[in-house]
Amino acid sequence: MSIHEVFMPALSSTMTEGKIVSWVKSPGDKVEKGETVVVVESDKADMDVETFYEGFLAHIIVEAGETAPVGSAIAFIAETEVEIESAKSLANSGGVAATTTSSPEPVAATASAATPALASQNGSNHKEGRLVASPRARKLAKELKVDLTTLQGSGPHGRIVAEDVEALSNKGKQPAPAPVAPPAPVPTSAPVAPPAPRTPAPAPVVAAVPGQIVPLTTFQNAVVRNMVATISVPVFRVGYTITTDGLDKLYKQIKSKGVTMTALLAKAVAVTLQKHPLLNASYSDQGIVYHSDINISVAVAMDDGGLITPVLQNADAVDIYSLSRTWKSLVERARAKQLQPQEYNSGTFTLSNLGMFGVDKFDAILPPGQGSILAIGASRPQVVATPDGLFGVRQQMQVNITSDHRIIYGAHAAAFLQDLAKLIETNPQSLTM
Repeated sequence: MSIHEVFMPALSSTMTEGKIVSWVKSPGDKVEKGETVVVVESDKADMDVETFYEGFLAHIIVEAGETAPVGSAIAFIAETEVEIESAKSLANSGGVAATTTSSPEPVAATASAATPALASQNGSNHKEGRLVASPRARKLAKELKVDLTTLQGSGPHGRIVAEDVEALSNKGKQPAPAPVAPPAPVPTSAPVAPPAPRTPAPAPVVAAVPGQIVPLTTFQNAVVRNMVATISVPVFRVGYTITTDGLDKLYKQIKSKGVTMTALLAKAVAVTLQKHPLLNASYSDQGIVYHSDINISVAVAMDDGGLITPVLQNADAVDIYSLSRTWKSLVERARAKQLQPQEYNSGTFTLSNLGMFGVDKFDAILPPGQGSILAIGASRPQVVATPDGLFGVRQQMQVNITSDHRIIYGAHAAAFLQDLAKLIETNPQSLTM
């Protein structure tokens, strides 16, 4: 008998359990090796999960909407149709498939999100001979009789999406460069499977019933774990007032070109961190970890609860226009739960901007694995004394940095804020260079 268990995969290093968003395949359906069978919600994103085996989806153990610990069986795959009933009996009796062992090899599912992460290094949409394509793209390719192996994916990290299939079907050749723009796959890939299970879950609807206990979402549980983990870290906070007249003027000049204030602030922080590598470092039991890249995480609230921090990679080296385009794409895919792990867990310094909500000042909680986080308040007109002894009105914002006191001291944080203020107040134009 050749029956294999499909296990709940670990889609991130912090993931302890996953939620089944939807099953792409139904019991009895034929499945190919490397084909997506289920969509799983990890602590930060929804990801397609592929099978390592060819056969038939014999029995689903964990239904859509239910959760299961990492490493637990969520379904059975039978190699032949005649073994489907045996798999069902095996599931009902609580037994374990005869072909599985305790070694990692029989784990029958892996996040396809990990595939494009590696494939992106050379622009390919293949990994170890497996094709990386969205479920909708695969279905459309079968209907239109399109060979997916001839396509260059335009989705995130080279993933083939439905638009690529349609383009090839219409033109009879490789899709033109037009659909390669990063934002293009967002509306295509986001609605494929995740929206259906998420529709009944919005917190405001559930919370409208007085006295009802609303279970935390997977995202909210992840935030809880992270916040609890920071309790043992000794931190300190330093505040600073920054005049933003020059930055505001610059923003008005280049806003029409797609530049966002978030990107400007991230760029300013990243450039300042070049002079203060300790603020970009983190603590480990072996000592201080000085990171080679300056990756700025920016906190984003999710519509259905929870918090995620998309990362602007190498923000100090990327021009402000590219940085703004990247940020727009990250936010869209974050809210569609389509971010890849490296796009939200590779940050070295975090920004939390509640100023956009009119908040004057606040303190942020230090994220696990980082040395500092900067809380940014709203920029407001203030009456100040000018250098010539008169009074004037200036736009000012309050920033507060929270740092790990095991490796960063007050003087370090103060020097960083001083240089950040100097850059924003006297030379904001340099952010466009």
